[in-house]
Amino acid sequence: MMPLRITENIHNWLFSVMPEGVASLVEMTLIAVVYLTIFAVAGLFLVLLERRVAAWFQLRIGPNRVGPQGLLQTMADAIKLLTKELTGTEKADKFLYNLAPYFVIISALMALAVIPFSAEFHAFDINIGIFFLIAISSIGVIGILLGGWSSNNKYALIGAMRSGVQTISYELSVGLSLLTMVVITGSLQLSEIIEVQKSGWLILQGHIPAAIAFMVFMISGTAETNRAPFDMVEAESELGAGFHTEYSGMKFAYFFLAEFINMFIISAIAATVFFGGWLSPFGITESIPELGVFWFLLKTMALVFLMMWFRWTFPRLRVDQLLTLEWKYLLPINLVNLVLMALLVWLNLTLRL
Repeated sequence: MMPLRITENIHNWLFSVMPEGVASLVEMTLIAVVYLTIFAVAGLFLVLLERRVAAWFQLRIGPNRVGPQGLLQTMADAIKLLTKELTGTEKADKFLYNLAPYFVIISALMALAVIPFSAEFHAFDINIGIFFLIAISSIGVIGILLGGWSSNNKYALIGAMRSGVQTISYELSVGLSLLTMVVITGSLQLSEIIEVQKSGWLILQGHIPAAIAFMVFMISGTAETNRAPFDMVEAESELGAGFHTEYSGMKFAYFFLAEFINMFIISAIAATVFFGGWLSPFGITESIPELGVFWFLLKTMALVFLMMWFRWTFPRLRVDQLLTLEWKYLLPINLVNLVLMALLVWLNLTLRL
């Protein structure tokens, strides 16, 4: 019995009952609704998971009042933020102040669209997928810079300036670690990168250089999402709330939600590039494609837990330590690692070859 191809069936039905132009518009609207739903649900779940993990590490109970076992706590928080008054400073640049959160949220949504959840669940499969992700991830920092500057608050401005320095610095290591894996696959397209891994995950095919690239990617990805121990952008003990000090209600929620979605995106990219994405480690995904989403989410959530582990284990770095780690250690390691991977491929020493 052939597996049910839900997306293909919906596509064929829409084009059979509607004119082509209308069917295409309805199809794009459905895809947008699905991804917005994923965005909202994933954000609420990750906030709850963060609180649970934090409580576990700190020997606390965590959320346990709203709903069974506190499962509705984040939903209550979302309703609270929806009903809060939108405040701001009198001398803020109103246009840029209101525009900033949308840069952050839209860049996260665009990156999410390129992630392959399974062989069939992939909204935007382009041949420059890795390049697209690196480019889109650079847009989010514009929202942080605009929000910090337009708030007319010195703490917000300092947080925004730190974000610009930190994101631009660590993007180099993120890009080079992904480029190291592109060398072994010969493709920027995420679906082709997964196809290469049917004979084995890239972290195994690429030997030690692949393992080094993975470690550098996770460290740099954590820094790029402004999460502890790299949260100098929002250092509460110094800057209040950093770049979003003057934001409240849903505008604050956009920044807050984007951080968790970006954590999911970083983990999803790592799961796709290094661990085979939706491919099963036991080779059964091919016969049951619907299991692809399960394997993809399992790998991604394991890496999300790793990023949360970072946060609740290491103390916050100073600004000089943060930049020293990137420019004196991660970047040189990445450059040498890229050359090593190129030599492995040239000498046909990767496991795939």
